Amino acid sequence: MTRVSYFAAGVACMALLAGTAGAQAAAKCITGAHKAPYTLGWANIYSVPTWMKQTTDTISQEVDALKQQGLVSKLMITDAQGNANTQIQQIQSMIDAKVDAILIDAGSATALNRVIADACAKGIAVINFDSLVDTDDLTAKVNTDQGEWGKEAAEWMVNQLGGKGKIIVMNGPAGISVSDDRRKGAEPVLKAHPDIKILAETNTEYNVAPAQEAMTNLLFNNPEIDGVLSLGGALSAGAILAMDKQGRALVPTTGENYRQFLELWKKKGLKGWATMQPNWLGALAAYTAVEALQGKDVPAYVKVPLPIIDDNNLATYIARTKDFPTDGYIYSPYDQAMFAKLLTQK
Repeated sequence: MTRVSYFAAGVACMALLAGTAGAQAAAKCITGAHKAPYTLGWANIYSVPTWMKQTTDTISQEVDALKQQGLVSKLMITDAQGNANTQIQQIQSMIDAKVDAILIDAGSATALNRVIADACAKGIAVINFDSLVDTDDLTAKVNTDQGEWGKEAAEWMVNQLGGKGKIIVMNGPAGISVSDDRRKGAEPVLKAHPDIKILAETNTEYNVAPAQEAMTNLLFNNPEIDGVLSLGGALSAGAILAMDKQGRALVPTTGENYRQFLELWKKKGLKGWATMQPNWLGALAAYTAVEALQGKDVPAYVKVPLPIIDDNNLATYIARTKDFPTDGYIYSPYDQAMFAKLLTQK
């Protein structure tokens, strides 16, 4: 497991400002006898995307550490293959198996609410991270601020273009909370700068190939663009590859900590900005569940600060590429000490 470096400073600041992050959960949902070592369930919406594979790896690594501490005995992992109804059934199976805690990356903001309420009513700790549900009938939610994600990306683009220009907006899948919330966060900034004209907008999977195809089609219809407001890293890589293949000049592009995007950014010398949805949100969810099961108070909402990648620290991320898959995400370091600071939020 990697260790805290530059990211720790952001966490420390967040801990000091944590009074605004959410109400204290006091281990909501947890009733009955829960004795270590605990059994955890990881209800994954889909396992194919590399981001999810890396996330599962961080959960497994954290569980291994908790096993060594005598706090966890077993991790049950399911894969709903992108189907919310399947995810509901798998969560129900975890309830029936009487796991102590369930970690959920939701395939729907609403469809899981009933089964989550059932888990809560039966005394199971429920930790929802990344893609969130719209119910608070659970132990805790763990996430970055996706609205802030979109807002900061849009502000960077406006500044790069001096408040005037033609842009293409690239979103992730419609109906997924992280995608929708990023776009909602960008909207007030774009509305406040009417000279930033949106030529076209698209929703694609968080994968390079469909993003490149979508961008290729948009470029044919838009011979002049000044920026790409991409709200996902693989989308950014696809956009750059499409522009490059057509011999188009590269324009300021926002994105995420997707390895190929960062490498293209460095190689092509483009003007870029990125943040991240750290894969270790899953590990933090596992840690939070175990803390709650031990009777400790945890925040109802664990807010993780957004790490920013720009020209000042891009080289730091590029230097760590060997530790990450070619089609993966270069996420910031983490450890249990950092997790403990995040859980001091009130």
